[in-house]
Amino acid sequence: MRIVASTQPREPGADCDEIGIYGDLGARVVINARGPRTILGGSRLSPRVRAAMEAANRYHVDLAELLETSGQVIANLLGAAAARVTTGAAAALELGMAACMTGDDPDKMARLPDTSGMRNEFLLQVRQRFQYDHCPTVVGGRRVLVGDQHGTSLKQLQATIGPRTAAILYAAHLEGTEGTVSLADVMELGHAAGVPVLLDAAAQVYPIDLMKGYIAAGADIVCYSAKYFGGPNSTGIICGKADLIRAAARQDSMGYEHGGYRAFGRAMKLDRQEIVGLVVALKEWLALDHVARLRGYERQAQRIIEALRGVPGVHCTTQPQMPAAGLLVRVFLDPAQTGKTAREVASALSEDNPTVWLHELSDDNAIAIWLGMMLDADLDVLLSRLSHHLAQELA
Repeated sequence: MRIVASTQPREPGADCDEIGIYGDLGARVVINARGPRTILGGSRLSPRVRAAMEAANRYHVDLAELLETSGQVIANLLGAAAARVTTGAAAALELGMAACMTGDDPDKMARLPDTSGMRNEFLLQVRQRFQYDHCPTVVGGRRVLVGDQHGTSLKQLQATIGPRTAAILYAAHLEGTEGTVSLADVMELGHAAGVPVLLDAAAQVYPIDLMKGYIAAGADIVCYSAKYFGGPNSTGIICGKADLIRAAARQDSMGYEHGGYRAFGRAMKLDRQEIVGLVVALKEWLALDHVARLRGYERQAQRIIEALRGVPGVHCTTQPQMPAAGLLVRVFLDPAQTGKTAREVASALSEDNPTVWLHELSDDNAIAIWLGMMLDADLDVLLSRLSHHLAQELA
C-alpha cells in the first residue's frame, strides 16, 4: 500500500481530504506509532467528542460560566471538591503553583511573577526530577531539590519545610522510584505541616481507580492532561481542594477578564469547543470498556507478530505501556541477517510520506511500535513500509 500526500497547492477553501488538508499547508501526515504525544497533536478525538465540539460551535457562551459549570461536572466525575479546565497539564501545574503562593489574595495575584515576601518554594525529591519541574519558575516560584542522586528521606523532606514552602511537588509517574518517599508519606507529612501536596498526574489516567484515587487519598491539587484520555491536545484538568482551585481559577484567562487585576493567566485562553470536548472525552473515558480497548491493541500486536514471523533476523516482544495503558511492540533486528540496523529502518520510515513516527529508540537493535493511536489502516501502511525497507514480502 502506498499513500502519498499531495504537495500541489490548492485554492484556499477547496475541498480537502484527510491527507490533503495537511498537504495544502506543506506538512506531511504522520502514521503515529509513538502514542498520544503533544508533538504529534495529542490523541485522536472520538466521533462523539468531535460531534460535541461541532455542536458547541453553533452558539456562543459566557466562558466564565461555562468554566464554572463544567468544573462542577468534572469534580463530580473525579470525586474532587472542585475542578477547572486548563490549557493542558503544564498550565494546570502553573495555576496550582500560583494558587499555593497567593491563596485568595488579589494583591498577590496581581504581583506575579514577583513573589517577594510570599511562600514561593516548591520542594521536589532529586530522583523525581521530571520534564516539567521548571513550572514553578514561570509564576515566580523556586524549585528546591531535596536529597541527592542516591535518594531522599522523609526526614530530609521534613527538615526542608520552612516558612517559605508553598507546596511539595510530586511526580505521580515516578511513584515507586527507588530512593524516593512514597506519595502516602509525603501527603501525611505535608498535611501535618500545613503544606499542600501538588501532584503532576498528567498521564496517570488508567486504571480508573488510579485516576480517581489521588483525590480520594488526600492530594490537595491533582493535574491531568486530556490528551491521555481522548480529549483535545490543548486541554487539561486541575482538581482538588476547593479553596486552592478557586484561587487557581481567579488567575486564568477568565480571572484576568473579570478579576479587576492583571492575572498572569491571560495567555491560557480556551475555546468553548475545547471545554465541551474535554468533558465529553472524560465521561467517555470513565465509561469505556477498557478490557475491549486493550484487546484491540493485542489484536494489532498479533498482526505485527504474524506479519514478521519467519523473516530472517527478526523477532518481536510486547509489553504494556503507560500512559493510558497502551501496548508496545519491540521488533528486534539482527543486522547481519536483515542488512539494516534498527536505527536505519527507523530513519527510513521517518522519511516516508506519510512519515512514520516510532516510539523513541532505547535499543540500537530494536524499533518500538506504540499501539494506541494507530487505526488498522495505519497499521496496513506501517507493515507495507516495513516490508519495503526490510526487502521482505511480509504475510
